Amino acid sequence: MNEDELSKVRLTPDRTHAYGAHEDQVVDFLLPSGEGAGGGGKTMVVLLHGGYWRPVWDRHHTAPLARALADEGYLVAVPEYRRVKGWPEIFDDVSVCVEALSMMAAAEGLRPRRTALMGHSAGGHLALWAAARHRLPAGSPWRTDSRPDAVVSLAGCASLTLTDEWQLGDGAARAMMGGSSDDLRDRYADCDPAALLPLGVPVTLIHGRDDDTVPPSMSHEYARMARDAGDAVTVMDLPDMEHFGLIDPSSTAWPHIRSALEA
Repeated sequence: MNEDELSKVRLTPDRTHAYGAHEDQVVDFLLPSGEGAGGGGKTMVVLLHGGYWRPVWDRHHTAPLARALADEGYLVAVPEYRRVKGWPEIFDDVSVCVEALSMMAAAEGLRPRRTALMGHSAGGHLALWAAARHRLPAGSPWRTDSRPDAVVSLAGCASLTLTDEWQLGDGAARAMMGGSSDDLRDRYADCDPAALLPLGVPVTLIHGRDDDTVPPSMSHEYARMARDAGDAVTVMDLPDMEHFGLIDPSSTAWPHIRSALEA
């Protein structure tokens, strides 16, 4: 499924919960429909969409992957977040939403024992950041003592600073953060998961070797920094795989995503 096809798909959730008053402060839930690896909803997969933090891409393009995960028996939560202003709203939304997910799941009669944060592209950055919030300073409004059981980054912008320095997405990080990593060092320090290492959470980084949107060297650089800090990190390099193939369950990436969640 290519980029044009993904832009036309629509996510049809089983339930939708709001975590704020804005129309984008919602979470779509796909209830487990099988008894596969997820064990009837025993694991909740939080699927954070990408799009370089810009409004043009929303959660709907994750529909094929979200449905495939639900069919495997996972409880799937697909958050939306405000993407017009960027910082700090995106981080406000992700932190509030992630904290509220267990209560939302309980309202559906589901109490998953495990939580895995999964994100694609810019969503990979947000998944890693959400897992790193226990590393934030005590005075941060985003800080939490909780952490997920695992993180799976799919072609993720794992280092916000490198995303800025490499000018990925025509300056997407700079536009979202309100300036460069050189000019806003303290702001980036709080929002870059690579600056908050170690996470203390198992991380799997899956990247296509043919990705020309977020280069695979991004995952390798993050993995090097994470291992140096003492984290357990697995990198999966997929041959003949581009950026959007990672969220297409009909691609060769799908078995690798399943195995990452089963680990």
